[in-house]
Amino acid sequence: LDGAAAGFAYASGMAAITSLLFLFSRGDHLLVTEDLYGGTYRLFEQIFNQYGLTFSYVDTSDTAAVEAAIRPETKGLFVESLTNPLLKVADIASLAAICKRGGLLCIVDNTFLTPYLLKPLDLGADIAVYSGSKYLSGHNDTICGLVTVKDPTLAARVYFHQNGAGAVLGPQDSWLTIRGLKTLAVRLDRQQENAARIAVWLENNPQVTKVFYPGLKAHPGHELLQSQATGYGAMIAFEVASPELVEKLLLKTELISFAESLGGVETLITFPALQTHADIEPEKREKLGINNRLLRLSVGIEDGADLIADLQQAFTTEE
Repeated sequence: LDGAAAGFAYASGMAAITSLLFLFSRGDHLLVTEDLYGGTYRLFEQIFNQYGLTFSYVDTSDTAAVEAAIRPETKGLFVESLTNPLLKVADIASLAAICKRGGLLCIVDNTFLTPYLLKPLDLGADIAVYSGSKYLSGHNDTICGLVTVKDPTLAARVYFHQNGAGAVLGPQDSWLTIRGLKTLAVRLDRQQENAARIAVWLENNPQVTKVFYPGLKAHPGHELLQSQATGYGAMIAFEVASPELVEKLLLKTELISFAESLGGVETLITFPALQTHADIEPEKREKLGINNRLLRLSVGIEDGADLIADLQQAFTTEE
């Protein structure tokens, strides 16, 4: 799917990222998407920091800011193609070109878009990494990480570390992932269709103060994503008027489940500040916009009208 020289399957997405960090050495510095998945932040700051790797967090939707943040000891860039949870869009081709000029390894976490919608290696990235537990397997019934590598020599290094650490995917999870890949296009087409409808509905809801969805023309990354991908994905973040409304929505949705994962056939609603991004310091979360009024939707394949009706009743039902 990614047009890679080689691909590798891991026991989880975090195992895949861990294995990729073995490509770096003590004293190396990496630039990282600032509003990234909280589990990745925890891995970088609470585990790999103690082994001599350092990380700086930048707005990777701002190409100039990324280039300005490069230091002599910078050896890599870890960027989410669509950030989690604020859905900022990175210019992968431009960032890959910067990395190539500076001798940096360009690693793209493409979990939210998948190779069906965006191919990082075709845009110049060295490595793409995925939580295969999400869209690629697509049914919330397996844990999987996947890595694709552009260059055969680099792929050999990745294989050496995977083989040495042993965090490989088991046979049952491999089978479930292959099964999921067969319906990836069908699922994502329906999920994107639903997401677009819901995003417009949220945009017109007076109790919603912000909607983050790159398929909306008002999104600052809309045209950029249109130029480098074949779709906008099915993740939505939105900010509501009060923290009390957050609690109400999480309790009152019926068809939509309150759960932390994403990318499956079921629609899930998540509260990033207390779930996916709880490991990020509160002050930093607030500065990034991951506040106590922000919710994230992973839109599934249910009937779109039913999903909107569920949100409508959750917004309007009395306590």
